[in-house]
Amino acid sequence: MKLNSLKIWNILKIVIAVFMIYAGVQHFIKPSFFIPFVPVFLPLKITIIYVSGAVEVLLGVMLLLKKYANFGALGIFILLILFLPIHIWDVFSETPAIGSKQAALIRLPIQFLLIFIIWKIKNLMSQNKQTV
Repeated sequence: MKLNSLKIWNILKIVIAVFMIYAGVQHFIKPSFFIPFVPVFLPLKITIIYVSGAVEVLLGVMLLLKKYANFGALGIFILLILFLPIHIWDVFSETPAIGSKQAALIRLPIQFLLIFIIWKIKNLMSQNKQTV
């Protein structure tokens, strides 16, 4: 793979890592913001929000550390897949968890794009045995 292409994927990796860390920290600063995202059938909503925030921070940091970047990428991929049903539900819901129906329609393709990007980053790291 060309060096310029690797630079782009490395920049994307850093952007996703920073985004994950920022989003995870927000779970602690504004936990009430995330309550609508927790399915109604789950108990201990605040605990789920704090745990998911801690996991997001941990995975974002792991993605930045060469030794753990592959595990961080895999973890973020799994997390994005786990959150996908929430985004799909919002598209069909009369009252989306956050924002309008239009916002839900925008968030869903972004979720798929993030899934693709992190999968590509993970695969590039595995193939090259180096930090992308």
